[in-house]
Amino acid sequence: MVKIATWNVNSIKARLPIVLAWLEEAAPDVVLLQELKCQEDGFPALEIEALGYQAAVVGQKTYNGVAILSRQPLRVTERGLPGNGDDPQARYVEAIVGDSLRVASIYLPNGNPVGTEKYPYKLAWMDHLRTHAQRLLTHNGITVLGGDYNVCPTDEDVYDPVGWADDALCRPESRSRYRALLNLGYTDAYRALNREPNRYSFWDYQAGAWQKDNGLRIDHLLLSPQAADRLVASGIDRGPRGKEKASDHTPVWCEINL
Repeated sequence: MVKIATWNVNSIKARLPIVLAWLEEAAPDVVLLQELKCQEDGFPALEIEALGYQAAVVGQKTYNGVAILSRQPLRVTERGLPGNGDDPQARYVEAIVGDSLRVASIYLPNGNPVGTEKYPYKLAWMDHLRTHAQRLLTHNGITVLGGDYNVCPTDEDVYDPVGWADDALCRPESRSRYRALLNLGYTDAYRALNREPNRYSFWDYQAGAWQKDNGLRIDHLLLSPQAADRLVASGIDRGPRGKEKASDHTPVWCEINL
């Protein structure tokens, strides 16, 4: 059994005590981190390694940044989204964990404000992701594409569908591209086993969103058919979001029987 989690930590340095405590408590085998907000040489590798994890990091000063933590040896296969090579933003890292488990940590662009160049950038990024995700299926292996997708797949994944209808996270163009990944054959690990609506992975810092449970489900683990066949559990761990000085996201996890 392997436990895989994804977590946008919103600055690894600012959240390090919370991250380390959660790693010890939850004991995931693989963790996909986003929004590190540091370069590779600023990543707290020693503290992470002391808990038994290897780390593959693609960093960027102040913004973005992704990492894969693994208890097993890992071999990095991509340090950027293939087909999007001229993108300077650190948003994608992919690796083989152990013998055959392929994982990617994804920090998909937010896309707001919609009327600026940021939204076409988001949609183009998602098009590149779909092309690569389709290519990965030809390996016929166990693949998990996890991260902050910055997409609420349906109205059930946002506390106020009407108020968020024109946001880049909920617009039809964003949602259709997310569905395109599912239509390739990928499975949303959380939704496969949890059908109740209004379960969230992100709560804004403003207006008491956490206390009111005004959230969004934008962090996802997408499983290849071979991984989905082995899915035994999945969930959202709300615990870290309730900590003092927490990230505005909380971990989403799944367990796969290898």
